[in-house]
Amino acid sequence: MASKRDLKKNINYICSELFAECVASSIYSAKCSKENSDALLHSILTIHNDFVCRISHPEPGMEPKKYFADLTKNFNSQISEIVDQIANLN
Repeated sequence: MASKRDLKKNINYICSELFAECVASSIYSAKCSKENSDALLHSILTIHNDFVCRISHPEPGMEPKKYFADLTKNFNSQISEIVDQIANLN
């Protein structure tokens, strides 16, 4: 299991890269609507805040190894959805 610090760094890095990619695609794409890109940026920030808080405050009574494995699985699935949405902005 990675340390909490490493998980937070990875979440920060991935979310910042997705945020930058979304901003770039909204600037350089002629077809992209402002409402869609704003909603996508908001969802990236929400995911970031949610998962950083979940790392800092794990559920009591749950085995840490299982908790963090489930956390990373959920994070990866939500990030893959965001990536698909960014691809559909263009």
